[in-house]
Amino acid sequence: MSARIALIRHGAYEQLKNVPSALQPFPLTEEGEQEVRQQARTFGEWLTHNGLRLDPQVDSSTLLRAWQTAMIYTEELHEHFDSEPQVVSFPALCERSVGAVANLPVEEIERILALDPRFSTPPKNWKSDSDYCLPFDGAESLLQAGQRVADHIQAWRSQQAIYEGKHEGDGLVKLLVGHGASIRHGAFHLSVIQFCDIKRLSMFYGHPVVLEFANDQPIQKGFGEWKQRQIHDVLD
Repeated sequence: MSARIALIRHGAYEQLKNVPSALQPFPLTEEGEQEVRQQARTFGEWLTHNGLRLDPQVDSSTLLRAWQTAMIYTEELHEHFDSEPQVVSFPALCERSVGAVANLPVEEIERILALDPRFSTPPKNWKSDSDYCLPFDGAESLLQAGQRVADHIQAWRSQQAIYEGKHEGDGLVKLLVGHGASIRHGAFHLSVIQFCDIKRLSMFYGHPVVLEFANDQPIQKGFGEWKQRQIHDVLD
């Protein structure tokens, strides 16, 4: 028996330039909303072709852009859910937090670091360094954020295993809506991708990447592709 979970990056949103995206509170753009709707419809066609249904609880991060993306999926795929869908938000699915300097420009964060004699100069690529954690209250590294996401998925998988032990037939497809960097780092912790893939890959806006858990077999993709990162891509 197998269990499937669809990892979905939120749609394009009103992101401030050169500001770590972690806790920006802005909504999807109009174009971002339309893109998510199209991605959801395409996914619905795959569900129909494979005779699959959706778990009625859609897990989302607490950030507006992720919640809106999740709501669009419930609207576009309403007929595919096993019962009335609901979106439940979890802080564990948020992007990496930069703590006390959330929503400040990169230049301002670096200026604050330089002003404080307790702090050392961060690496040039600190924003995308998987191991680096800013020395501010509430900050975490990308790997720590990914561990949160992986733990959430593993907890869901444990519940599914208990359910499968009591019921026959394949489980439902679970939707999880979050953020590109924390999902990729979570995928690394789950051994879906290798560490070297984290910077090489990204995620398309609103596009599901389905992981399949088949008993004790390796996790496999069932639908969707990772995006090959380009030099000009904005880091997520």
